[in-house]
Amino acid sequence: EMDDKRGVAIYRGDVVITQGTLKITGDTVTITLNNSGDIDVFTSVGKPAYYEQQPSTDKEIVQAYGLTIQYFASNEKIIIIDQAKVIQQGSTFRGEKIIYDTQKEIVTAGRGKQGTITTPSPRINMVIQPKNKDNTTEPNTP
Repeated sequence: EMDDKRGVAIYRGDVVITQGTLKITGDTVTITLNNSGDIDVFTSVGKPAYYEQQPSTDKEIVQAYGLTIQYFASNEKIIIIDQAKVIQQGSTFRGEKIIYDTQKEIVTAGRGKQGTITTPSPRINMVIQPKNKDNTTEPNTP
């Protein structure tokens, strides 16, 4: 359904939105337009909603899961709310709410607002993968 006056389009069902390497899926996706008619925000709701994007050809795909995912096109940030999970370069972040800056590749995790979280989690969980060391140096021999 489309509301031109409000600049809002709502898609229901098994929704898949793609633009370049960006992919957003969910049971319901709401697209909000700015005053110029350009896309301002994608809001995806699902069990879970899903986001993926490859930041550049030399980097791995970043994946995000949550019951609600908002993608802000103007500053390329995503907010994952409720059962939030981000996988970035082999590292995994979990929490009630995660903000991911796709330009700077920065993950910020924290608590969600009371009433918006179905599964409260008092902790932020992270699994950080070590960087590969350059193994071209020769071992020391006595």
